[in-house]
Amino acid sequence: MHSFRAFRIGNDDGRIQGTIVDAALNELTPGDVVIRAAYSSVNYKDALAATGKGKILKRFPLIGGVDVAGHVESSADPRFRGGDAVLVTGYDLGVANDGGYAEYVRVPADWIVPLPGGLSVFESMALGTAGFTAGLSVVRMEQIGLRPGQGPIAVTGATGGVGSVAIGCLSRLGYEVTAITGKESERDYLQSLGATTVIARSSLQMGARPLEKAQWAGAIDAVGGDMLAWLTRTTNYWGAIASCGLAGGAELHTTVMPFILRGVNLLGIDSVMCPMEVRRTVWQRLATDLKPRALSSIAREIPLDGLPDAFTTLLDGAARGRYVVKLST
Repeated sequence: MHSFRAFRIGNDDGRIQGTIVDAALNELTPGDVVIRAAYSSVNYKDALAATGKGKILKRFPLIGGVDVAGHVESSADPRFRGGDAVLVTGYDLGVANDGGYAEYVRVPADWIVPLPGGLSVFESMALGTAGFTAGLSVVRMEQIGLRPGQGPIAVTGATGGVGSVAIGCLSRLGYEVTAITGKESERDYLQSLGATTVIARSSLQMGARPLEKAQWAGAIDAVGGDMLAWLTRTTNYWGAIASCGLAGGAELHTTVMPFILRGVNLLGIDSVMCPMEVRRTVWQRLATDLKPRALSSIAREIPLDGLPDAFTTLLDGAARGRYVVKLST
């Protein structure tokens, strides 16, 4: 097979940097299935990995990208045939296995999700890991009884990838959504996604008591830190908080009071090693009743050589929605 373009990350005496290179199939990490990639996406994790801001990669050099969608080029596994539309998110893709920022990707068959009807390959990457995380959060909250009509759902980090998709998913299902954001200028954008109310993060009066006034039937939190602690203190009886990010800090300072006096449920959301049965169910939901109506406005397409600028924007906290990386030529 001829060479193809890829974004490979190297470590030169502690200086981690990614560059576009010509790669060959026989250079890729092993796998049962070769995918002719159409699109990938940019997640916060990708930005940390490609810049060395976070210790993400398990080996160097490595092609980055924790997401990919496209069509099967060849398969040694009978579950997949040439031409099948597929997607991969999570596992060790772009972490220990060459990832999605390449025109061809080789992966273990057990990581592959058949593209569900109702999603194009572009739409699957407009969702990507961030969208899957949002969808998984909603499904986990539903499993403990969350339903529309129980009260407002708070979404933090609202203009980010997880937050944007979460608003779209919840709105589609009929929830009253309160978007909490540090970007007051994006009010119109958040309302266009389905947010009923938009609150500036700077206006929050978080208080310091173990329990504050109960406001939320649930929350999807991509921020962590003080924001998550405040959500535990302000979520209503038997409410649920899906914790899926740490943009605002990894430490959590709270008490047991919300959990033993209000029955608040704190749900950990891990999209990387999610069991395949659950993974397929969530993707099917994202293709149907969870699919944001405004998905196209969440996503912005960029070329492979647009990755460095996207990483910088993401790490600076200036990104809105999702970056979709076009790979096919």
